[in-house]
Amino acid sequence: MTRTLRLLVNAGAIVTMDASRRVLHNASILVNGGTIERVLMPDERQRMGPFEGEVVDASRFTVIPGFVQTHLHLCQTLFRGVAEDMDLLDWLALRIYPLEAAHSPASMRASAFAGIAELQQSGTTTIMDMGSVRYEDEIVRAVEETGMRAFLGKALMDHNETYPGLRESTKDALSSSRQQAEEWHGANGGRIRYAVAPRFLLSCSDELLREVHAMAASFPGMLFHTHAAESSRELDAVRSRCGMDNIEYLEHLHVLGSTTCLAHCVWLNDREIELLARQKASVLHCPSSNLKLASGIAPIPLMLKRGVKVSLGTDGAACNNSLDMFQEMRLASLIQRPLHGASAMPASTVLELATRGGAEALGISSETGSIEAGKKADLTFLDLERFWHASGGDIYAAIVYGCGADNVHSVMIDGSWVVRDRTHTRLDVERVTEQARAERAELLQRVQW
Repeated sequence: MTRTLRLLVNAGAIVTMDASRRVLHNASILVNGGTIERVLMPDERQRMGPFEGEVVDASRFTVIPGFVQTHLHLCQTLFRGVAEDMDLLDWLALRIYPLEAAHSPASMRASAFAGIAELQQSGTTTIMDMGSVRYEDEIVRAVEETGMRAFLGKALMDHNETYPGLRESTKDALSSSRQQAEEWHGANGGRIRYAVAPRFLLSCSDELLREVHAMAASFPGMLFHTHAAESSRELDAVRSRCGMDNIEYLEHLHVLGSTTCLAHCVWLNDREIELLARQKASVLHCPSSNLKLASGIAPIPLMLKRGVKVSLGTDGAACNNSLDMFQEMRLASLIQRPLHGASAMPASTVLELATRGGAEALGISSETGSIEAGKKADLTFLDLERFWHASGGDIYAAIVYGCGADNVHSVMIDGSWVVRDRTHTRLDVERVTEQARAERAELLQRVQW
């Protein structure tokens, strides 16, 4: 991946997402290597004198931090449109588990590349992904080759009664996860990190949950990534098995803490929200998935009021049909309004969840999530004039309610272009699409429903 050592971006507007939420007009970003050296106001830029390096004319564009998506399943990209009109537990048992079990190394690789191409084209620069039980190395290689910043981990399931073909022994799950963590955590200059990924309470033994949490704690910066309290049927099954609600049981197992990242959290009682805030655990909100699987609407405004860390993710293509963060932001705001009022989730808050909030959830807010000196040059360039846009309005509203992947002009990760002038620099998208189509057809022939 080609990196310009020194680069000066002259932007029409910079939405910094710093602590003051500054929006700077006609300002510049000085990039040195993969890092933002300075953010310059027009007078500071003029005083610099001649610049030795590449100068990028982004005067037509609005630059925002690259999106940080905190919950994805790249292994499911090829499943788009194959698992429709079911609730969570049927969707898993009747579609997703058989489909994941049918993966080969080639289909897993094709699925990862297809997902990453879509993510980068729509402005996402950092992800946390939960893989499947097998072939996690193919996802890691795809991330390496495409330049994504990522937390990755194989799905762990030692208690899968609904589909035994996608289950490991506790010993094998622990040993393979540790081996992967030792190999990949901190790879590519820290751009790739590991997150242990027990799937959810109903597919994991207590021993597995405790042991992988302890393993994560033994590696600096490693995360514990799981699903929790996603649907009412799941909640009933958890109560039947564990004798308490989902978050309460995770607390009982002593696996709730500042490195715990919980996808969904739709069905919570008041005590559980307080537990999340007290233990500084992170909620990974996926509104499209929650609606599509008829799971419900997570009480995000209540969580934010109580100080719970919240971020956004699209979930997988099999339960969303899109990996576009713009759609997720718009929906995250709009679904709360009938319940909590028109100002419950303003656009500025939602954009924060998609950038700085995601970085905070992943424990990397000192590295990315905002445009500030010392942070990685993870930048998304938006063309707000691609379709008519009234200038002078609320820029956050313009981005959250009015933009989509079509507005993304260029994307930079770690100071390197991954998309430039709407063209991938690392991927042959036509070839990626052809391979995904071919591998999907073969996978569907292998699957045992």
